[in-house]
Amino acid sequence: MEAGNLALKYDQKYTYTNYASWNDDTRWELIDGVPYAMSAPSLVHQEVLLNLSAQFSIKLRGRLCRPFIAPVDVRLNFNKGDDTVVQPDMIVVCDQHKLVNGKSCLGAPDLVVEVISPASTKMDKLLKFKKYLHAGVKEYWILDPIANIVEAYILKNGEYVVNSYSAADTITVSAFADCEITLADVFIPEEPQETQEADHA
Repeated sequence: MEAGNLALKYDQKYTYTNYASWNDDTRWELIDGVPYAMSAPSLVHQEVLLNLSAQFSIKLRGRLCRPFIAPVDVRLNFNKGDDTVVQPDMIVVCDQHKLVNGKSCLGAPDLVVEVISPASTKMDKLLKFKKYLHAGVKEYWILDPIANIVEAYILKNGEYVVNSYSAADTITVSAFADCEITLADVFIPEEPQETQEADHA
C-alpha cells in the first residue's frame, strides 16, 4: 500500500502514534488500525462545504459549540485503544474539553458532516457510519452535492433515525437549540439551460 512517499503493510494494524509520524503529503484516515488514503475533493464538494460551514459559523457565533472543517483529526476512541482517526468534512464540538490539546478532537463531536463522492460513498455510509454510531455522535449528516440531498441521522436510544432533506428544505439541527440550516444556500443551483446554450452559441 503506497501513497506519496509512504509504504504501509496490508497485514499490519496501526495506531495514532504511527499515524502521527506519517509525514508525507497524503491525507490518511485510520479505521480500526487500517489506513485509508484520502483523495482530493472536487470543486463542487469544496463549494458546498464552504457554504454549509458559513451558515454554521454564523448560527453558532457566541455559543460554546464550535464548527471546524477538514482537515482536523477526530480521535473517536482515543481513551480505548487509539486505532481510529478520521477527518470528517465538518464537525461541531460543544464540549471544549475535547479540544484541550489544540490540534484534534478527543472523542465524539456533537455533529459530523460528510460530503460524499462516488469514491467515498462506501466509507461514509458503512465504515464511518458504524464508527460514528458506536462513538455516540449525536447527529451525522451525509450530504450529496450532486443529488442535492442531505440524510440527517439522529442518535436515539443507541440507534440512528434518519430524516432526508432536499435543496428546498430547512434543517432544524437537533443537536443544538435554535439552529436552522437553509439548504437552498448550501447547494449550488444548476445553471439555467438558456445560459448554457448561449455560452456555446
